[in-house]
Amino acid sequence: MKNITLLIIVLSLTISCKKEYKPRETVTISIEKFKFENSSIRAIEIINDSSIAYVGSIGDMGIITDGGKLKSIQKIVTDTIIPHFRALAATTNKLFALSVGNPALLYKYQNNTLDIVYKEEHDKVFYDSMKFFDEQNGIAIGDPTGDCLSIIITKDGGNTWRKIACGSLPKIAKGEAAFAASNTNIAIVGENAWVVTGGLKSRVYHTSDMGLTWKVYNTPIIQGKNTTGIYTVDFYNQNQGIICGGDYTDKYGNYANKAITSDGGKTWKVVSENIPPHYVSCVQYVPNTEGKEVFAVSTNGIFYSNNSGETWRKVSDEGFYTIRFASSATAWVSGNEVIAKMKIY
Repeated sequence: MKNITLLIIVLSLTISCKKEYKPRETVTISIEKFKFENSSIRAIEIINDSSIAYVGSIGDMGIITDGGKLKSIQKIVTDTIIPHFRALAATTNKLFALSVGNPALLYKYQNNTLDIVYKEEHDKVFYDSMKFFDEQNGIAIGDPTGDCLSIIITKDGGNTWRKIACGSLPKIAKGEAAFAASNTNIAIVGENAWVVTGGLKSRVYHTSDMGLTWKVYNTPIIQGKNTTGIYTVDFYNQNQGIICGGDYTDKYGNYANKAITSDGGKTWKVVSENIPPHYVSCVQYVPNTEGKEVFAVSTNGIFYSNNSGETWRKVSDEGFYTIRFASSATAWVSGNEVIAKMKIY
């Protein structure tokens, strides 16, 4: 009994003495740019410590090394169609690229072989974002072709995909859709996924079972026009998350374009209202910072928060579409005709 009591005391002291992460008060960054002629690049993914994958608007797919060298590249043309890519996902040994527009074409790249694993033809088809829960289970989302969002899932590592019937999804509101701004309409933690929308209605859809069942929650983010709403989402854990957006046609407007949640997306609180950053196309938590450090990017610049998004500081005037972190000290960003490595100090 004494030994058990002593063990409990030791464990309690260990837990209570664990140091809370102290976020960096300020950061500076350096940016090393790599030029990509004629390609608008809105989707990048970290492959490992020394390379990333990207897809662009001219049917281009590639892997870039730490020094900016193209390790492999594909220029894709299918039946004279040059796919415009804005969605990219990666598993251990596969890349997946999903095109916008009609027809939607989903490509799997593995062992230097490229295959189409999903095709959808519809006047309204437009896929915005894609992500994997694990090696076998993935999800992609797009604008409605019926009275629900377009959601396709895979259960076999991306070899086959199926579209979820509208009868199994929440109904969309009039004028509700999604934005293909940065491949971050989806955030995943474990078996949970959060999908964000915009337009006349801007909401958060949540599944806790990898797409089998869904709930939908209202948000205070600006909405009411085709160009307003949530453009990006990230979750640090099952409870803490952040959404950002605004109005793409009013990039310096700043009304209700950032909000945070502490209850898994059920309720949201607007933060930094009428304070930069203005329109945001991508927001991401910095890894290993306990959800305290966050970066946001847009064509207006790069912004940093050290208090979970409550307040922000501008750290660069350089404009980009999206950002991904390799570590707390290194990130990659991309934009129009550019991919860049960003060091954080």
